[in-house]
Amino acid sequence: MPTIEPKSVSVSQLHSYLLSAVAPRPIAFASTVDADGKPNLSPYSFFNVFSSNPPTVVFSPSRRVRDNTVKHTLENIEETGEVVINVVTYDMVHQMSLSSTEYDKGVNEFEKAGLTMLKSEVVKPFRVAESPVQMECKVMDIIKLGSEGGAGNLIICEVVRLHIDDEVLDEDGTINQVKLDLVARAGGSFYSRAKKGFFEIPKPVKTKGIGVDSFPDHVKNSMILTGNNLGMLGNVEALPTPEAVAEFVASLSERYPNIKTATHREKHKLARNYLSFGDIDSAWKILLS
Repeated sequence: MPTIEPKSVSVSQLHSYLLSAVAPRPIAFASTVDADGKPNLSPYSFFNVFSSNPPTVVFSPSRRVRDNTVKHTLENIEETGEVVINVVTYDMVHQMSLSSTEYDKGVNEFEKAGLTMLKSEVVKPFRVAESPVQMECKVMDIIKLGSEGGAGNLIICEVVRLHIDDEVLDEDGTINQVKLDLVARAGGSFYSRAKKGFFEIPKPVKTKGIGVDSFPDHVKNSMILTGNNLGMLGNVEALPTPEAVAEFVASLSERYPNIKTATHREKHKLARNYLSFGDIDSAWKILLS
């Protein structure tokens, strides 16, 4: 495993390593205007939400590595203190990519990318009409992380208006992640289409899971069960009772007639199969049989 001291490689190489390793990243499609009201639109993948009270999102337009210049987005925010963060969906990802072209200052990327300017309610920058979620923001602070090429500029924004398209909402008013169809950024030219890779992990039980440290040794030290398997098994409030285990094993007598005399290894393989279907209770009953 190579070990890299950051200052021993070029900034561009380190930049590539970091962006490939920390991925996928959500995309802030940031709309700003300059002091004269001229619009600008550009995507940033150094972005996330950090608070809901106050509602706060942070993104970072870094200084360019090649010539240490700053983005028009940063210049506009320093002039006006306002920005609109639009989310990026699969249907608009190529337009978003086109808008990242480094056009001259004053060029309207909305027009270049064929996107529609939608007037905001509280701030001056326009929203992207094609984006199903738009956040009008007031800038709370700008934290400059350095003065050399590659240095980030953390734009800390308070969301003062949140607009959500009805088309991505379920009947209960929550956002349907599949309908939203977000894309995320990875290293190089790679992106990720979120809904194509969705999988669910149940949240830890509201009380406390028993944890791996409380497992029988043959389970904790299993050569068959994976780390993910152990995590699933540890997220239960209590182990099945001996009575429940005996009843379950009896029910398997026809399908698995040798279950009672099976080795730990054989039982672990069978339990892993149940875990692949999310059946944690049955897996534990097999492991404890």
